[in-house]
Order: sequence, then C-alpha cells, then structure tokens
Amino acid sequence: MPNMKNAKKAVRNNPKRKELNNTFKASMKSAIKNVEKAVEANDKEKATDNLKVAIKRIDKAAAKGIVHKNYVARNKSRLTKKVNSL
Repeated sequence: MPNMKNAKKAVRNNPKRKELNNTFKASMKSAIKNVEKAVEANDKEKATDNLKVAIKRIDKAAAKGIVHKNYVARNKSRLTKKVNSL
C-alpha cells in the first residue's frame, strides 16, 4: 500500500490511464488491420483511404507516448509500401 500522497494518487489514476492507452492502441491496431485487409482484396482506393486513417491514429498514439517512435516509423513504412505495391 502506498504511503505518500502522490503515490496514492498514482494508484487511483493508473486504471484510467490504462483504459485510455488500451483504447488508443486498439484503435491503432484496427486501423492497421483495415489497411492490410484492403491490400489483400486489391482495393487500391479503400487501401489509400484506410492508410490515411491508420497513419493518423499511429501518429496520435506516438504523441500520447503509447508507442515508440521506431514502432511508428516501421509501421507507417510497411503500410505505405503495401499500398504503393497495388
């Protein structure tokens, strides 16, 4: 059990932060999967639209400190390559 005031507050805030982080992460992963599905279906237009959404969500997660900047760069690069190969 925490004794200090700031530690007690951290314990109260952790579940809220965890829920928000999971929401951002799930949203990002769903967007990535949508791009990959569109690429598999050879739908260039849908893949391009989904790529814009995915990049936006990936960048937002990075800005919030949920994912590492190298993870962001790697995923954006991979997705863009897949869409451009159509």
